[in-house]
Amino acid sequence: MHTVELYKEFRFDAAHFLPHAPDGHPNKRMHGHSFRVSVFMRGAPNAETGLLQDLQEVNEAIAKVHDLLDHNTLNEIAGLEVPTLENLSIFIFNALADALPTLYKVGVHRDSLHEGCEYVGRAA
Repeated sequence: MHTVELYKEFRFDAAHFLPHAPDGHPNKRMHGHSFRVSVFMRGAPNAETGLLQDLQEVNEAIAKVHDLLDHNTLNEIAGLEVPTLENLSIFIFNALADALPTLYKVGVHRDSLHEGCEYVGRAA
């Protein structure tokens, strides 16, 4: 049996602030980022179809999450009241988990700042 890792990326732009940042910290104020999200699935391809996960199903699941996040204020989304990279990675994983049974990791990146976070939600 072969194990493969399949991924899909999407991008969104959103505003946020960190409510628990100390007074005077720039992230306490509303600001925005361009985010790149990597969605990783892992497992054995289906012997008959050769697919781990149909990418059309992946695209449909991602579209729902993208529409929720893109050009919105993250703090106003239930579950993202404290929208750190860490919480955003977990939030996106949980939002995709039911639709993508082979999902095991989500990475959220702010490329312009050379930073990101990866959340492994299921054992590989």
